[in-house]
Order: sequence, then structure tokens, then C-alpha cells
Amino acid sequence: MTMQQDITLATDDGDARAFVFTPDAGAGPWPAAILIMDAPAIRPAMFEMGERLARAGYLVILPDMFWRAGPYDPPNIAAARAGDPEAVALFGKLRGSTGAGRQMTDVKACLEYLATEPRAKADKVGITGYCMGGGIALRAAGTFPDRIAAMASFHGGNMATDDEKSPHRLAGHIKAKVLVAGADGDSGFDLAQKDRLAASLKDAGVDAEVSIWEGCKHGWVPTDMAVYNKDGAERHWSELIALFDEVLK
Repeated sequence: MTMQQDITLATDDGDARAFVFTPDAGAGPWPAAILIMDAPAIRPAMFEMGERLARAGYLVILPDMFWRAGPYDPPNIAAARAGDPEAVALFGKLRGSTGAGRQMTDVKACLEYLATEPRAKADKVGITGYCMGGGIALRAAGTFPDRIAAMASFHGGNMATDDEKSPHRLAGHIKAKVLVAGADGDSGFDLAQKDRLAASLKDAGVDAEVSIWEGCKHGWVPTDMAVYNKDGAERHWSELIALFDEVLK
């Protein structure tokens, strides 16, 4: 068993909702990690992931990136994709409540919290993100290079696009060791984006591994997703924890 604590996270935009998970043994301090949710938002599957990372010996903070939208039930992504008006409206409201700047405001608040948390070793922090969280994690590594030492993204999207705010444009600032695993057949992170991101990181001298995992579809890690892939999810845990252990322990 791990310990879960609901916290109020002070951000520049107001008080945000977040959750902290710690190992069940000892009092710390433990190496610290930030877990960035996917688009289906805060829900039991995200808590499962926070708990599992904590069991590996980490103090984990899971921020609600949609807190500005107010209290909500997790959106039904399948219904939204099928065009259900209520699901589409909720998903649009939640996604519309955040953006690149606001996301970095929230990551900054996580880092500030960790810096004052006596149970955390917060001089260097790990971050991992899923779906939309993958791009957030990459952007965070480029925005807070002196704090984030290990960064991972799984089935992330829109990480190396033509957009002037595309996260890959921050490659020159990144000091973290990077692991990016894209989803098979994902239009949000296709081979062209994979190659562009890999080239940007290589040119910047970043220690990075960027690949697309064959047979793992977009959303394969959380257990509640229709495309959950047990073998792929376990590979994700193995490689993520190996990265964090190497850099943070």
C-alpha cells in the first residue's frame, strides 16, 4: 500500500487540485516525480499509476491540469469521439481550460511545492506524461531545465509540429535525459514527428531515446483505456522506472 494525500497547490492563477503519493515504508526523503495526466483527466486509473510509481520508491505529485474548469466528472472520450453532444461539450470545456502557458504555470507550482516538501529530494526531479501530458512533460523539460533531470512521454502527441509553440523547439534548453515512446499508427505523433523530434534533441546534444512502439496504440498505458496493452504497459513501467532510478537515485 502507498499513501495518497489530496493537496491544494498554490499557482500563479489560483489554488489548484493535486494529489501526492508516497511509499508506504519509511519517512523519506524520496526522489520526486511529477505525473502528468492524459486527456481523460483525473480518475482512478491515474491514481493507480501514481501509486505504482510511489511503490518504486518515489514521492509522486499528480496535478489536475483541468482544475480551472471547476469540479468535473471525467469525460467519456469514446462518447466524445462518437459525437455525443454532452461528452463533446465537457471535453471541450476541459481542454479549453488549459494551454501551454497555463500548463507551465502548473508545473512550476509542482516544482515549488516539491522544493518545500521535506519528504522529497527535489534538487532534481523526474516528469512523465501521457497523451496530452507527453507534450506537457517535454515542454516542462525545456522550460525548467535546471530542475527536471529525467523526462518521459508515452503515447504523447503534437510534440514536433509546425506550430511555433511546438515543444520540440525547446530542445536546445533541455538538460534532462529523455525517453519518448510514441504510439503505433498515431496521427498525433507520426513517423515524421518522431524523426523531427529525434533530430532536434540530437542536434541539441540531449541524451534521448525517441521511438514508436509497434503494436501499442494511442492510450495503451492506463488500465481503463480500451486500447490498454498489458505487455506494452509493463514495458513502459520497466523503462520509466529504469530511467528515473538511473537519474534520480
